[in-house]
Amino acid sequence: MRLKKAEREQLRRKYDGHCAYCGVELVGNKWHEDHLDPIIRQVDKPTERPENHRLDNMMPACAPCNRSKGRQELEGWRKWLAGHVNSLNEYHGIYRMAKAYGLVVETAAPVVFFFERCEAARV
Repeated sequence: MRLKKAEREQLRRKYDGHCAYCGVELVGNKWHEDHLDPIIRQVDKPTERPENHRLDNMMPACAPCNRSKGRQELEGWRKWLAGHVNSLNEYHGIYRMAKAYGLVVETAAPVVFFFERCEAARV
């Protein structure tokens, strides 16, 4: 089920034309409609959780964020993203070198999505 043109525009404006997750500006039609609470589509099988295909459960997302999140729940994706720092330190010498030269600074900051910052600012 595809969104109508007006619904897609309404979704794009949900966070003032920015990706709900990383906050990058969404340009043209090169962005995705993501299900916050995912649905699961599989070839030759019925869609799982079709009840999640609702406009109020959709987020405007840049392609990299939507592909990265995939079918993960938000908290699982948050943990997966946070775990990348450990992976970079363990397996990528160029990352460790960039860190040693002060080009990269790890903050240990929690993963906070753009839509969460927007909602906190509204309160």
